[in-house]
This record gives sequence, C-alpha cells and structure tokens, in this order.
Amino acid sequence: MNRAVLKSPVGYLEIAEENNAIIYIRFIDQFVEIEQNNSFYLRKYIEQLNKYFNGKLLLFDLKLNPTGTDFQKDVWKEVLKIPFGSTKTYQEIADVIGDPGAVRAVGNANGHNPIPIIIPCHRVVGANGKLTGYAGGIDKKDWLLKHELKYSNKEMQLGLF
Repeated sequence: MNRAVLKSPVGYLEIAEENNAIIYIRFIDQFVEIEQNNSFYLRKYIEQLNKYFNGKLLLFDLKLNPTGTDFQKDVWKEVLKIPFGSTKTYQEIADVIGDPGAVRAVGNANGHNPIPIIIPCHRVVGANGKLTGYAGGIDKKDWLLKHELKYSNKEMQLGLF
C-alpha cells in the first residue's frame, strides 16, 4: 500500500493506493509524517485532486477499490453518477437502487464511504435540500458543494476542452 498526505482547502487528506487503485481517502486533523511511496498512480491521483480543488477538473478518471458491502457498493456506484455541481437526495438514491424504503441505509452507506470527494457523497442531501451528515463535517460538505457550484457553469466546462 502506498500513502500520501495532501494539503487541501478542506484540510489534510490521507490518500492510500494499492494495486493501482485508491482504497481510501481520510480527513485528518493535522499533517502526519508518513513514509510516502509516491507511486505513479498515487502521483496521478494527487494531481487530479489538486486540479479538482483548483476548479480545473470536473470528473475524476481514477481506478477505485473501496471496501464495503454489496449494498454500500451499489449506493456508491449511484453516487458516482451524480454530476459535478449537482445534488440528489437520499430518497432519490434509494429509489434508483430499487429500495425506496432504504433511505437511512443509503445515509449509512454514505457515512461509510471510504473514498469521499471522489465518490462524491457530499452531493447527497436531505429531502428538503438540507445538508446532513458528512464524515469530514458539514462545513467540508458545504465547502465542496459551493466549490462545485462555482465551477459548474457551462463556460467553465467549455474552457476545459
């Protein structure tokens, strides 16, 4: 496993890669000195995260290998489909995965998302649009959504190509 720490606008992130795939991103309170084996893939992942935070990347092109139950992975696959700058409700995700009564389970799956930001669980909101639950804290969820809204206009997207 290769790990690195990235300083970002939402705080320090510990990123781990194994077999050329991201296995987790963790919010950490302060910089921690870790033996950083910056493999080609880990450097690529950090580069994409930096571009995202600078408003120059709308869609990640990364290999992911999150650990979770089949249900959690189904939720995360749907969350990955939420476009940059958009949101969906927990209910909408539950409906799409074919289990309309699983709203709380969807929230629980989001809470156990090992790869936040890239699996954009910050884009999932309460039924009334209210920001609820986020592993990094509501302040980080709010920042990520505002950041994406700022860079999600068509003019910006056209400028990327």
